[in-house]
Amino acid sequence: MSVGACYFPEHWPSEQWERDIEQMAEAGLEYVRMGEFSWGVLEPERGTFVFDWLDEALELIGERGMEAVLCTPTATPPKWLVDERPEILQTEPDGTVRQHGSRRHYCYNSDAYREETKRVVTRLADRYADHPYVAGWQTDNEFGCHRTVRCYCDDCAASFRDWLQERYGDVESLNDAWGTTFWSQTYNSFDAVDPPRPTPAEHHPSRLLDYARFSSDSVVDYNRLHVDLLADANDDWFLTHNFMGRFPTLNAYDVSADLDFVSWDSYPTGFVQDRKQTEATTDQLRAGDPDQVGMDHDLYRSALDRPFWVMEQQPGDVNWPPHCPQPGDGAMRLWAHHATAHGADAVLYFRWRRCLEGQEQYHAGLLKQDGEPDRGYHNAVTAASELSAVGDAAHVDAAVAVVFDYDSLWALEAQPHAPEFDYWELQETFYGALRARGVQVDVVPPETTLEDYEAVVAPALHLVTDELANRLTAYVEAGGELLLGPRTGVKDNANKLRPELQPGPLAPLVGATVDQHESLPPTVDTRVRRSADADQQYGFRTWAEWLDLSTATPLLAYDTDGIEADRIAATRNAVGDGSLVYCGVWPEPALADDLVTSLLGRANVSHSDRLPDGVRVAERDGRTWVTNFTSDTYRVHTDADPTWIIGDAVVGGFDVAVADAPLVERLSVQKLE
Repeated sequence: MSVGACYFPEHWPSEQWERDIEQMAEAGLEYVRMGEFSWGVLEPERGTFVFDWLDEALELIGERGMEAVLCTPTATPPKWLVDERPEILQTEPDGTVRQHGSRRHYCYNSDAYREETKRVVTRLADRYADHPYVAGWQTDNEFGCHRTVRCYCDDCAASFRDWLQERYGDVESLNDAWGTTFWSQTYNSFDAVDPPRPTPAEHHPSRLLDYARFSSDSVVDYNRLHVDLLADANDDWFLTHNFMGRFPTLNAYDVSADLDFVSWDSYPTGFVQDRKQTEATTDQLRAGDPDQVGMDHDLYRSALDRPFWVMEQQPGDVNWPPHCPQPGDGAMRLWAHHATAHGADAVLYFRWRRCLEGQEQYHAGLLKQDGEPDRGYHNAVTAASELSAVGDAAHVDAAVAVVFDYDSLWALEAQPHAPEFDYWELQETFYGALRARGVQVDVVPPETTLEDYEAVVAPALHLVTDELANRLTAYVEAGGELLLGPRTGVKDNANKLRPELQPGPLAPLVGATVDQHESLPPTVDTRVRRSADADQQYGFRTWAEWLDLSTATPLLAYDTDGIEADRIAATRNAVGDGSLVYCGVWPEPALADDLVTSLLGRANVSHSDRLPDGVRVAERDGRTWVTNFTSDTYRVHTDADPTWIIGDAVVGGFDVAVADAPLVERLSVQKLE
């Protein structure tokens, strides 16, 4: 459980490097990440490589007992390369070429760029294959940042046609799978299929889904090129990639399959501004949302079922969200502990020193631009010391899984059927309800073996195959407890509406079918009540389904005067040794809590009293972290008598406490006035 920083020696005069790196060691940092944007410095002109600056930095790092994480520099192809080979550039849907001048301007399917990638990565790998201070590599940097997973150039068009031919075999099968008789969209050959470029009306949803799959697969293949070259040079190196938070266009599970562990870049006060529908609270602007960040922690940890790294941790104020508030006192330390509690083995702050040039001058570092410590520095020093005191911890053991399906995400993005319908928000509704009960959660893809989990929540399995339906049925029959959310089982794997009623092949398991559905604006009264208790009411939002029962028992009915009055909104069906609950509405927090606590009770999963918003509890390897993302002070109540490794039972604003015992099932948290 280590702390590190991201450093750019190429931005600073060489006489400053020794002082910077000495300060890193004094701060207790163990890893220094370098080189992700350095191609133009490493190779200022074709064939002329300059390694001496990187060699010197590596020696300084190693001499002070630290290790380096190097990065392949392919996220920023230099201007001379763009001028020589302009065919490497990406293209917008309307044909506009994304030019040099920032970053991530290359096409994953460009043969020319793959050739150049192989050349530069091979030179770097050969240069440092036996270097004692290089611990491992990060491939490229933030695949897909700035909307760059999907390119629409001629190279992508040709590659898309090849991808389709491999997937469908013949064009007749493609036409049948997509349903191209609609609006005369039938294709006579694969050569006739183009990327989804601008059209007068919306695109065919099956074409959009397959282009999303193809584009993500292109990144998987491009990442594998890096991995293979680096592994051939030194199979002792670890290989990772830094994904981004709540990122919609790249299937992280697929990319991760070629990595040794997953890392990602965490910026909590930015994420609550540009990746949530609701307006951030004051506390969230200071520290972020623990469930929003936590769901990313758990997704990336679950991708390979092993500890992950935070490769970039927000160090202070940042430049890219709409507003740039200063984090709360202690927040940068809090985030390191929060990540560790969710399974991180290392947290690296981005960046070491505020930059004097370029697009990120308003992005804080651990040091100010004059080299003096900034607020984040003191937080990082404290975090490094505390995590060292906590010691090593085994992998997180989660009893509950939340199923996250990129195909369903892409299908729902193509046809959201309501401007407020956001797959990430729906996932977080159920995930946050579990975390508010102190439950550790794995966020897993649909193909995951579920038998290891006591309970499974699948908020929106929009696309359901017969194979998936059979696996979910077997899980429940064997004693599993399953909770399904709305819009489940609507489409087939090609994003076509099924001929049978929703939830399609899951109907026997659910014991009900969907008679009608509707999307509703916030102005409409949306309430449901317990079928067995008319006085117990709950709110819901955005989406509602009216269920017809076969073998299921009603749980919720609509409690309004509208045409949906008294129709069934949620059901439970006992199957074999387990049971399934189907919730046909998007629940507000109280209903989500009721659904998940009932699920946890049936599955005998230990959990806490409901935690206050912004306060979360997590267990890892017999230790308990209490993290407070609010400015208020809370007291932890437990009938245990733990030793507090960090802090104590009173947890102040933006603070953290760590106990040496598992406490979740014996714990409650109350605000101190």
